[in-house]
Amino acid sequence: MTSMQKVIAVVGPTAVGKSFFGVWLAKQIGGEIISADSRQVYIGLDIGTGKMTAAEMNGVPHHLLSVADPKDTYTVADFLKAGRAAIEAVGARGHFPIVVGGSGFYIDALLGKREIADVPPNKKLRKELEKVSLDALNVLLRKLDPARAETIDAKNRVRLVRAIEIARTLGSVPNVSAQQSYSVFWVGIQPSQNELYANIHARLLARMKAGMLEEARHLHATGLSFERMEELGLEYRFMATHLKGENSEKEMLTELEKEIRKYAKRQMTWFKRNKEIQWFTAPHYPEILAQTEKYLNLNG
Repeated sequence: MTSMQKVIAVVGPTAVGKSFFGVWLAKQIGGEIISADSRQVYIGLDIGTGKMTAAEMNGVPHHLLSVADPKDTYTVADFLKAGRAAIEAVGARGHFPIVVGGSGFYIDALLGKREIADVPPNKKLRKELEKVSLDALNVLLRKLDPARAETIDAKNRVRLVRAIEIARTLGSVPNVSAQQSYSVFWVGIQPSQNELYANIHARLLARMKAGMLEEARHLHATGLSFERMEELGLEYRFMATHLKGENSEKEMLTELEKEIRKYAKRQMTWFKRNKEIQWFTAPHYPEILAQTEKYLNLNG
């Protein structure tokens, strides 16, 4: 490439309508969507992750959706390789890549805000950590890498162990100081807390009505273990415990909604560190479009 590729990044907490806004923006400026969601990469995790349907995509090409078997672990390194290839391909077609999602670690890695550690698996360390409790793993990570501990899914054993493994090898994962690979216009969508909580509640009920629990049953019936399901994010973790008979549907929904609220707070903690993000109150689409067009023209 003779000049730095321009990328639009649409970020923010869960349930603010980033995906729908991304489609709308893409239609306005001739863009294609690069999904930056650490769970939407998995085949079959559709309703529980809020994956866009073909109708909702409205003819806008989407990349990095349903590209991995949920029985396998799709790493941030996998995402980085596929995401950069997608950005290059979109740019080569003369379209604008629009990175949309709430997985801050993945987005920052893709767009050059954070380095990805090339640390091989430490089998001895993993063996040692096998019997360590989740609470103890979180305490250990807080000592080794406080910034990562603030934003990590505190109940995801696989991610906790990997973060500890990296921190033990390199210390905390450093921020990138080298020149970024892309010219990025960062758009953040952040409604009021009351609106966000209302959105979370309504979306959870809508997903249940759409068959989210049946989706989890089907995934398990076709070979996805409950243990693996519990590693695939909040919705699948709580549905797995319910399907095992450990709580009622009402208890599952009540606790899940509380945890999604906490997750949204962790997302904002991560994104607020990035001072390049311009924050907008949803759904001020015209205002964001005006700023985006200004950015593209100024950097044309």
